[in-house]
Amino acid sequence: MLVYTIAEVRQKVREWKKAGLTIGLVPTMGALHDGHKSLITKSVSKCDKTIVSVFVNPIQFCAGEDLDKYPRTLNADNELCEQNGVDIVFAPSAKEMYGDDYTISHDYLTYVIPPSSYVNKLCGKSRIGHFDGVCTVVNKLFNIAEPDYAFFGEKDRQQLIVLQKMVKDLNIPLQIIPCPTVREESGLALSSRNKYLSAEDKENALALSKILFHIKDCYNNGVTDIKSLSAVADIYLNESHALEYLDFRDSDDLTEKQVADNKTIVFIALKIGDVRLIDNLALKD
Repeated sequence: MLVYTIAEVRQKVREWKKAGLTIGLVPTMGALHDGHKSLITKSVSKCDKTIVSVFVNPIQFCAGEDLDKYPRTLNADNELCEQNGVDIVFAPSAKEMYGDDYTISHDYLTYVIPPSSYVNKLCGKSRIGHFDGVCTVVNKLFNIAEPDYAFFGEKDRQQLIVLQKMVKDLNIPLQIIPCPTVREESGLALSSRNKYLSAEDKENALALSKILFHIKDCYNNGVTDIKSLSAVADIYLNESHALEYLDFRDSDDLTEKQVADNKTIVFIALKIGDVRLIDNLALKD
């Protein structure tokens, strides 16, 4: 069932709540792929009803980013959802979500602002205000859909940790279910932005997962020194890559690790041409 308004979603949610049914929410920006499908499958198997939101959220894009060209494939997204047991596909407009005079300016819109200690690093270091937009739209979706469970992929692990912090701090009555990163057979993490990659770019993009899995192999063989583990990147990077960061962070609060241990997540971001890609890997997994 494809719906475009908050009122339609709330009407169905009231009916489901009255019947005592559990609700799962899968927030997305569309261009759905097998990674999203894995989230949907988990929600459908765990919950009585599943809502998938498809909304390219303007307030989480920073200046110069790809808002206008971000892939929009609503018909295909809706078909995937229907084929996999989704009860509602919620595809609002920006006007529906933010009102007639919506604006990305903090001067006019009430934002949910996550702690700076969680967002002044990794992606948040270069994408100033990005997580303000993420937390704001996700909080709105939680208020609209009133889910018992919300499903997020570990591929965007900083986002996942920030949202878990938001739910805890704001006493939002739901449980976030982390879902493993889905990868191509080559190791490349699935992403809607992979559609931007040429065949050559896609080959170069394999550097992300190769670096991460090589670091994990080294850790499993007893290497815990961050400098030594970071040096692995030099094996795989070439002139096609612009490394933004390779960081070792705590899995709970994203504090920087001085020595790798079983609570360490390795985060990486690099650009291949105009395409910015991210990935991460837990050393314990």
